[in-house]
Amino acid sequence: MIELYPQIKAVHVAAVFASGGLFLLRGAAALAGARWAMALPVRWLSYAIDTILLTAALLLVGILRQYPFVHGWLTAKVLLLIVYIVLGSLALKRARSPRLRCGCWLAALAVYVLIISIARTHHPLGTLTRLF
Repeated sequence: MIELYPQIKAVHVAAVFASGGLFLLRGAAALAGARWAMALPVRWLSYAIDTILLTAALLLVGILRQYPFVHGWLTAKVLLLIVYIVLGSLALKRARSPRLRCGCWLAALAVYVLIISIARTHHPLGTLTRLF
């Protein structure tokens, strides 16, 4: 299976950027009052991209034998993914006020960047290690 690593990693990275880009656009559109941001086809596209992303991630975990809750940087990514999902849900529909939705959207984008930083550095603090 190791021979498929480059292709699976490429799919994973592409899905990371597709997922983040779609969230960026949907969040901005939702904050602007656009109805398409919550339309069923757009939501299903988001689910499909995220399913591909998580499937590729699980394949990479198996291939590399680096596991969350064993390796600190993967643990940080998984925990931050949960935070990102909660913030994203609040940003797109669950927060009560536009101001709170905007704050959650910005916070989710910051968490997204931190997750990518952790993935690039393989350190639980990502590029924040430069500050400490």
